[in-house]
Amino acid sequence: MNHTTGPWWLRWLPADCRAGVQRRALIVWGVAALIALSQRFLSPEQHPIGLSLVYSYAISTAIWFLMDPMRIVLRRWLHAEPPHYWTFNAASVAYLLLAIVVGYAIGTSIGDAVAGHSTWDLMSLSPARFWRFLLGSVAISAGFVFFFYHREKAHALERLATEARLKLLESQLEPHMLFNTLANLRVLIRLDPDRAVDMLDRLNDYLRATLAASRTDSHAHTLALEFQRLDDYLALMAVRMGPRLRARLDLPEALRGQPVPPLLLQPLVENAIRHGLEPHVDGGDLVVSARQDGDWLWLTVRDSGAGFEPAAPAPGRADSGFGLGQVRERVAGVTGGSGQVRVDSQPGQGTTVRIGLPLEQLRVPVSSTPCPDGQGAQP
Repeated sequence: MNHTTGPWWLRWLPADCRAGVQRRALIVWGVAALIALSQRFLSPEQHPIGLSLVYSYAISTAIWFLMDPMRIVLRRWLHAEPPHYWTFNAASVAYLLLAIVVGYAIGTSIGDAVAGHSTWDLMSLSPARFWRFLLGSVAISAGFVFFFYHREKAHALERLATEARLKLLESQLEPHMLFNTLANLRVLIRLDPDRAVDMLDRLNDYLRATLAASRTDSHAHTLALEFQRLDDYLALMAVRMGPRLRARLDLPEALRGQPVPPLLLQPLVENAIRHGLEPHVDGGDLVVSARQDGDWLWLTVRDSGAGFEPAAPAPGRADSGFGLGQVRERVAGVTGGSGQVRVDSQPGQGTTVRIGLPLEQLRVPVSSTPCPDGQGAQP
């Protein structure tokens, strides 16, 4: 798949900064409108609203373009690092001052071309007024820099806190699964020692694979790896349930390389087996699938088991349970609240859980993504 992120007019910038640059541009343009309106209000005879808007937008846009996107283009020379690319050193301070002056000159020249007169004549006719305009632009621009710098630093701290919380949630999954498996193994030892030994061997293989996966970067975790770990886990559960467990994993080839949070589906699969299929004498079917619908990735875990009343959820199968509650929290954390978790269940007819993830939120690691601007969608 060939994904692109952010607005089309900023695709020449690194993907991890486009949303932030667009957000700052909208703020600058909003303030530019306020500046033009204030000039019109304070001196209507000197500042017709049309020309005030032209000058305000031309100067603001020129300074913003040099200070923001071009600053990111020159990030190596300025020693500006992701995720926010804001830094203060001799090179960056000198560049920002130069950007303000040059941006003011470019914007003023554009305004003069539209107005049909030269602002530069003020240098000789009214130097005080000229320098007042220039210093005013410098002060406003410096205010923007100060505001954006501290705002992006705050967002970076929020992202670090979110990533730490996601790591904590992820670390809770393995013990939860292990305790459930050991409880099953304890029962099986008494009922069928040979199958218990087989299950113990499978558990050993699963834990070895899980340990190897945990040493890799979680940001490199793909759907292919997620489904492989589910396949290992289902092989482990098949030892306990035998032919009562009929599982199928459906992962399109085009989605195998799609990054996803690790262990996102396993709690749902555990719940489906423990609360949906095991209570049935004949077991049932379990289908885990992945689909792309526009800009959204939809992951589905469907079982034909016991089901439950949505108004009175079963333990572990609805909002109050560890599994689904943990999944909801992780989806909200990794997507900035824009992800979706939907549950559809009826007694005796099984349960379907669908996770909706905006692809734009998954293309950049949480630790390097600007404050996410996710949009809701319906499948």
